[in-house]
Amino acid sequence: MHNFTLYNPVKVLFGKGQIKELTNLITKGKKILLTYGGGSIKENGVYQQVISALDGYEIIEFAGIEANPEFNTLMKAVEVCKNKKIDLILAVGGGSIIDGTKFIAAAANYAGDPWEIMTKPDATINSAIPFGTVLTLPATGSEMNCGAVISRRENGDKLAFMNPLVFPQFSILDPETTYTLPKRQLQNGIVDPFIHVAEQYLTTDLNTPIQDGMAETVLKTLIKVGKDIVNGTKDYDTRASWMWAATNALNGFIGVGVDHDWATHMIGHELTAAYGLDHAQTLAIIAPKLWRHQMENKSAKLLKFAHNVWGLENSHDEIAIKQSIILTEEFFASLDIKLSLKEYDISPDYDKITKNLFKYSQTPLGERRNLDEKAVKEILQMAH
Repeated sequence: MHNFTLYNPVKVLFGKGQIKELTNLITKGKKILLTYGGGSIKENGVYQQVISALDGYEIIEFAGIEANPEFNTLMKAVEVCKNKKIDLILAVGGGSIIDGTKFIAAAANYAGDPWEIMTKPDATINSAIPFGTVLTLPATGSEMNCGAVISRRENGDKLAFMNPLVFPQFSILDPETTYTLPKRQLQNGIVDPFIHVAEQYLTTDLNTPIQDGMAETVLKTLIKVGKDIVNGTKDYDTRASWMWAATNALNGFIGVGVDHDWATHMIGHELTAAYGLDHAQTLAIIAPKLWRHQMENKSAKLLKFAHNVWGLENSHDEIAIKQSIILTEEFFASLDIKLSLKEYDISPDYDKITKNLFKYSQTPLGERRNLDEKAVKEILQMAH
C-alpha cells in the first residue's frame, strides 16, 4: 500500500426529507446562487422543497447548466457571482450541475483566465465561493469529492480539474428525489460509478484488502440493484443502496493508497466531445476493451474481480479473467447499454481523437503510464 493522506470534509445528510435541513445548514443573511439544469427539478418537486426550506433567504437563480457543463455557460454564472456578490452557491441536480458549480465557485475568485483552471496543472486557486449540493442523480460522486469535468465545445475540449477548495460544504442525498429520472439517466447512473470503481480497483495489486473489499462491495451492490433501477423500481431501499454506492465509488475512500488508471475516462471524454455520447455510454464501450488490451498488466486485480465480484472460483485464471470481462459486458447489455461505437453509427477518426487527447500533455495514460497514442488507437479500434 502506498503512503496516503485522506481528506474529505463533506457533511452528508442522507435519507428521506433531508432537504428541509437546508435552513439549518445555511446561515440567514447569505446571498445564495441556486444553480440547476433544464428545469426537471421543477417537475419532480425538488425545486419546491428547496425554495420552501429557504423561505426568507435571498436567492438568485441560474438555470440551464448542461449535461457536460459548458465553459461559456458557466462563465455567465461567474459574472453573476461577481456582480451580485454571492456568498454561497447551492447546486441542485446531478453531477454535471455539481461539476459546473465547482468551476463557478473557483473561477469567480480566480485572478487570471479561468480556462487556465482546466488547462494548467499549476494554476493556483487561492479561494472559492462556498457551496453545497442537493443530489438528484446518483452517478458521478461529485457530491462528495473535489473533482469536476468541464467542456469547451468551441475547442473540442472536455477536461478535468481537482482542488481541495471545491469540496462541497454539505451534500443532501435523498433517494426519493431519483424516482422520476428517465431510463437513460438511470442507465448512466449504474455504469458511471461501476467504472469509477474499476479505475481505482482494476490496476495493480498492492495488498490493500480494505480498499479492495470496499470496491468489491460497491461493484456487487451496483450489479445487484442495476436491473431493478433501470426498470424504474420505486423501492426505497434499492434506490438508497444505489445512491450510496454511487457516492462511495468516488469519494476518495477506495482510492487511497492504490494506483489509479483513468485512461477509460480520458478516452471517453474525447468521444463525448467529438460525437456527443453520454459519458457513461463511452465508459461502457471503452472499459472492457481497455481491460482486454491491458489484461497481462492488470491480471492480478482482474483475477480478484473474477473471483470476488463475479464468483468465478473454479476456473483457470486466464479463463476466469476473460469470463469476468464478458460478464461485465453482459451486465451492461442487460441494462440496454450499447457496447460498441458501431452500434451508435460512429466511425471514429482515430488520429483526430488521439491528437486531441494528448493536446495538453504527452504523458501516456494508465496506472503504468504505458498507453501512448498507438495504444489508444488500438483500444479505439477494438471499440468500433
